Amino acid sequence: MLDQKKVFETLANHGVTFFTGVPDSYLNGFCNYALNCCGKRNIIAANEGNAVGIAAGHYLSSGELPLVYMQNSGLGNTVNPLASLADKDVYAVPMLLLIGWRGQGDTEPNHPQHKLQGEITPKQLEILHIPYTVLSDSDEEFEKTVKQAVEYCVSTRRPYGLIAPKGVMADPDKPNNVDDVYPMSREEAIEIILDNMPEDTIYSATTGRATRELFFLREKRGETKARDFLNVGSMGHASSVALGIALEKPQRHVVALNGDSAAIMHLGALAIEGSLNAPNFMHVVLNNGAHESVGGQPSVGHKLDFTAIAEACGFETVGKAVETAEELASAVAKLKDCGRASFIDCRIHRGLARKLPPIVFDHREYIDELINELKK
Repeated sequence: MLDQKKVFETLANHGVTFFTGVPDSYLNGFCNYALNCCGKRNIIAANEGNAVGIAAGHYLSSGELPLVYMQNSGLGNTVNPLASLADKDVYAVPMLLLIGWRGQGDTEPNHPQHKLQGEITPKQLEILHIPYTVLSDSDEEFEKTVKQAVEYCVSTRRPYGLIAPKGVMADPDKPNNVDDVYPMSREEAIEIILDNMPEDTIYSATTGRATRELFFLREKRGETKARDFLNVGSMGHASSVALGIALEKPQRHVVALNGDSAAIMHLGALAIEGSLNAPNFMHVVLNNGAHESVGGQPSVGHKLDFTAIAEACGFETVGKAVETAEELASAVAKLKDCGRASFIDCRIHRGLARKLPPIVFDHREYIDELINELKK
């Protein structure tokens, strides 16, 4: 991994001291240094397109070159603002784009959700007419690359990409930072929901730890996995998949097991979900106030009144966030047959209840089992 202190010193020497983006495990060294050392000059955004907008506003008001960081899966969220806001023929907004390169070559053999994204990452930048450099684990080369990139951005008023392969900006060991703000873990909360919903309920679990914990809870409990949709990619869209299922299968209960960061990423989905007649649909946000799967950087999840937002969108709720096992069980019992789409903000603590291996499974076989289950 590059020396992160030197990375930030190099950027500062070239006038880059403002950072915004969405944390990524391939960038956890960079993201954690920014979090610990940059204060208000580091903004963790709702999504990557949001970050490009923030960076544009920063440049327009300060004249200083910003840096936007993201996982390559988030490049799709940036296409519109990069093409129709930052482009040279529109407002010509320069910025550095630091992109974690998941799925490069054979680096993710058990995670096909990264395969195509890894293959097309450089091509996406080329289509957007954004030049780039693939970083190496060399402090000297990084300094040369930053000098070249900044000179390009300043002289052309256009973005420049810095693609970070595995190990260049990340420590391979992610700590399990457990706090005690709330008593429940995510895994405990998921199991309480499983215990209090009908056996044939369909679940859609969000990207990251929720998918892994649901997968291994099914094994621990000796239950079928055929009723679970594991949203291993497409962060922020698990609840929309769940809604689509719920609308088509009104006789089945459908639960979206979302994360606070994922819900925030595409918060507008709540407005659609709550406005529709889907009484069999329950949206649960497992809210630990963190981007836990990529390194534990904070989100604004614990600062939001998700319940008030959900009620304004048309959901039935219990009027407040739930914080204990008893409150969660009671909320599920009250809302599962309430006659409207329902929502629960479930407050949990950070950290993992137990160490779990990565999920390794045949994705097509797995989804075909769910499809067959939904034919019943």
